[in-house]
Amino acid sequence: MNEEELTVERKALRINLDSSKYGTFAEIGAGQEVARHFFQAGGAAGTVAKTMSAYDMKFSDAIYGEAGRYVSRKRLVQMMSHEYGLLEKRLSDARGDETYFFAFATTVSALNYHKTNECHGWMGIRFQIEPHGPFHDIILHVRMLDRENRLQQEAIGMLGVNLVYGAFHLAGNPKNFITSLIDDIGEERIEVDMIEFNGPNFEKFDNRILCLNLVERGLSNAIMFNREGFIVQAAEELYKKSCLIERGSFRPVTQVNLDMLEKAKTQFVSRDDVEEEKVEVFMELTLGNLLTEGDIDPEDFLARIEVINACGYGVLVSNYFEYFRLSAYLRRHVKNPIGMVMGLNNLADIFKEEYYAKLDGGILEAFGVLFKENVKIYSYPIEHGNFERYRKQIGRGDNVETEVNDDGLVTIDNLLVAPNLRNLYKYVRENGFLISIEDCDRKNMQLFSRDILERVRTRGEGWTESLPDSVVAMIESKGLWSS
Repeated sequence: MNEEELTVERKALRINLDSSKYGTFAEIGAGQEVARHFFQAGGAAGTVAKTMSAYDMKFSDAIYGEAGRYVSRKRLVQMMSHEYGLLEKRLSDARGDETYFFAFATTVSALNYHKTNECHGWMGIRFQIEPHGPFHDIILHVRMLDRENRLQQEAIGMLGVNLVYGAFHLAGNPKNFITSLIDDIGEERIEVDMIEFNGPNFEKFDNRILCLNLVERGLSNAIMFNREGFIVQAAEELYKKSCLIERGSFRPVTQVNLDMLEKAKTQFVSRDDVEEEKVEVFMELTLGNLLTEGDIDPEDFLARIEVINACGYGVLVSNYFEYFRLSAYLRRHVKNPIGMVMGLNNLADIFKEEYYAKLDGGILEAFGVLFKENVKIYSYPIEHGNFERYRKQIGRGDNVETEVNDDGLVTIDNLLVAPNLRNLYKYVRENGFLISIEDCDRKNMQLFSRDILERVRTRGEGWTESLPDSVVAMIESKGLWSS
């Protein structure tokens, strides 16, 4: 039977019938669902050295050490490390010559009685690829989407079996491994928004690319990298913070991108309800922006991440084309104020009614989601001539008109949306949901990103002038975007 035909039950049985695989299952939250699958499949005595669960915090701390948050990556790693260490200490001499040891662990917060909590968890396996060999880790973060506790437990159990089976049979091909995670579950029941492969045999894999594969294959709608370029879980990175986000292609990051973000940040942190030291500022790439000739180029993707990091910002990669969906995603993790930074051209785009044709409530429903709970848009002005050029060359912005100010800039004050939406625009603007970014550097408004990219590719005269020094240094040192 090939891999595609294996059910979760048969995966568990296949592991059980392989006497070389032997390990521990340590599960906190959502019951002992993963171990249960192996016991029910039959022959578990050949696989399971121990199962355990330390639900009480004092017991958990006494066994694994303090972690602060019990559903966290730190607690998961503590669990894997402790249980794997015991296996090697107690069984290495007795059966280490022919055994691939593993320690599977999960710490999960399933749906509570009142259905008020975030349903998510961390899952991982520490395992050997050869007897007496070094250990390797596969770690993932999962959100459970079912609205019943029993169904969430069921999904976690199946995901755990898929993880254990994939570690021993598919880890050499991460794309197949990722696809197999939702076998018998389906992407409508779980979301995997972070994955790591760590260990000597996995050094050839780039975890940033693996996380991108999660979004490409529909297991997640968004992944996040911190300013050092490490994969992070959004709920932890944004915990108790306000956030400011700018969307773009960032191919590469330009002076105008930084001017937009820095000037918006100055205004954002001046708000009474924002603490400057608790603001997370990052840039966002959509999956569509990463497509090059129909496919995502991994090298191009990594180049964009690295130049954004070189400017001192983290990165969100999402599959949210519409801004209202991005807003809903951010509000899932952020209770404090949220600022979304965009140019006037993008602001014009969100007033295109055809984007919301599939919503029962149309643009009104979308705007209700977009501006809910303290979300504001910070809009960067554009020179009138460039705005008109944008409309003609890009084929967008045709749903708006502009009045020409004395200074030649298009701002939120002289942007005219379609006549039937002007009262809606007036409502949004006059109630403070739209804020014009002030003190902008007009010398950065002369070129479009696509013009700058062409100069970068050819290394044409003056190609460095519109780029931050850190980006120029990165491009030159790594030979990025060279034709």
